[in-house]
Amino acid sequence: MNGRALSRRALLRTASALAPAAILGMGSWISRPARAQTPLKWANLTPGFTTLLTDYITAKQLGKANGLALGKPTSYTSVSTYYNDFVAGNYDVCIGSWDTFASRYLAGVPLQYVCSVTTGNMINIVTREQAVRKLQDLQGKTLAAPQSTGTYRMMRAIMQEIDGIDLEKVATVQNVDNPAASVTLVMANRADAGLTWEPNVSMGLQRVPDMRVLYSAGVAFRRKLNLDLPYFGVAVRKDAIARDPGLVERLNRTFQQSIEGIMAHTDEAVKIAGANSGTSSEVLKTAIESRRMEFKHASMQTEEGRRSILVANEFLQRSGALPKIVDRGFFAS
Repeated sequence: MNGRALSRRALLRTASALAPAAILGMGSWISRPARAQTPLKWANLTPGFTTLLTDYITAKQLGKANGLALGKPTSYTSVSTYYNDFVAGNYDVCIGSWDTFASRYLAGVPLQYVCSVTTGNMINIVTREQAVRKLQDLQGKTLAAPQSTGTYRMMRAIMQEIDGIDLEKVATVQNVDNPAASVTLVMANRADAGLTWEPNVSMGLQRVPDMRVLYSAGVAFRRKLNLDLPYFGVAVRKDAIARDPGLVERLNRTFQQSIEGIMAHTDEAVKIAGANSGTSSEVLKTAIESRRMEFKHASMQTEEGRRSILVANEFLQRSGALPKIVDRGFFAS
């Protein structure tokens, strides 16, 4: 009798312990193994500011906190190889310019755009010339610019749309290999102005006291349209989304938290990125605090996020930089 009573009390205690789990839908957790996270491959460009994001996410374990199995990012030094490997499916998550992703999507690459992470405030024209005070003053002047880049085409389209100025008709454009070379030529007085982007802008301003920003693509875009000009963002391959339907939301949350952390704790963030960025912590901090390197999260799950892309896409279509407008399938939701 006492043995049966003890057994009954033990059974009741066990049932009581398991009751909350049953209410929460976890009653069979003992017999059901936990679902393993699907490993995600991602990458960054070195040198470059993408390491600020990847290194901060890694150091703060934001991927793990949001249920993402992010390994060590693969580092690329070649921009073309970086994008081509993403297109080929060699990794799942890429940080790059939205128009590059749009171009690949329109060509049939199975990808979706998750969120924007920086604005076009990064894209600037710098000068040392005292006589150059406005865009019209570039008439007959030499402007150094990496003409093969999507950023150059974006700047040219914005100037045409907003200011009615065709950069190639106003100035003599001297092609350079990269945005740093634009600043170098201006510093050496071998070009009257240079089209470049951060952190090269802040690097030039630090080294040459009389260098200044003549024009900002992001500032002009916002002044005209009351929208942020999108620049860099996050894309993910569709097969990765198919493996994990909740992936988009968790990626959005991870990158949003990383941006909040970088903006709130800039000193710490630039130290975390360290030598991987190829730029001194001081220059990176200047770029961020000036709001030229503006980290800002815009989810494509929101109407405003999608609208910023579509409006910028219209500019690039009219200028011929993109063949058409992306459809809703471009946006990860």
